[in-house]
Formats: sequence, structure tokens, C-alpha cells
Amino acid sequence: MTSTKQSVPDAINASYQQLLGAVPDMVAQRQRLARATGRVAAVAAIEEFRDELIHRNPLDRRTQQLVHFAMLIARGEAAPARLHAAGAVRAGASLSDLQGVVETAAVVCGMPGAGLAVEVIASLGLIPPMDEAATAIREG
Repeated sequence: MTSTKQSVPDAINASYQQLLGAVPDMVAQRQRLARATGRVAAVAAIEEFRDELIHRNPLDRRTQQLVHFAMLIARGEAAPARLHAAGAVRAGASLSDLQGVVETAAVVCGMPGAGLAVEVIASLGLIPPMDEAATAIREG
């Protein structure tokens, strides 16, 4: 994860930038706490574990981010689900892929889970206005 040219925090931040397009606040807070308590090596170990399981995972990035999104919806975790839905889109997921998570959530989590998934997608500004959606349905 780190190179001789990058510090541990820089490498961690670069990894999140690549995956999600931003460094989540919780990650920045975790790093600040580690520096304040002299536990930077512990954070590096956690991030190396994460890096191995995410960046060197057999699933392609798009699929893995969709799985993350779905799992977080199942847990009712809207804020991290939003990050991973955005990460899925960044990795090439379509609106139809995200709809697939909504439909799966309806089966696994019931309508509250499906509703949460829709709310997350809407919060990202990915749902077209009603007139555009109706046109797409009529033309589709």
C-alpha cells in the first residue's frame, strides 16, 4: 500500500480517493485519533487489511461496490451506503445496477430496505426528474 515516496496517511488517502473519489470523514478522524495516541501503525494495519480485501479482491470494482452498497443498506447504514453507491457509479455501475440493489433489498430487507436504497440513490442526484423518467419508459 505504501511506497518509499508516500507516507502512510498519504497512501491511505490516495486509496480512498481512487475508490470513492474522496476521503470519508470517519477515515480522516481515525487517522487523527491514531496520530494523537501514537497508534499510526495500528491504522496502517487496519488499512492494509482493507486494501487486501478490497483492492485485490476477485470481484471487479463495480461489483464489489454494489455489494458494499447492498450490504450497508441491509444494515440500515445510509451514510456509508451513500459512499459505496457513489463508488459503484465511479467504477461504472449504471442506474439500472443501482435499481437491482433496490429490488434485492426489497426481497432481503423488505420495503424499508428498498426505500432506504432509493433514498441513498436520490441523495446522489442520480434519479432523473419525473418527466424524463416517463419519457424513458414510454420509449423503452
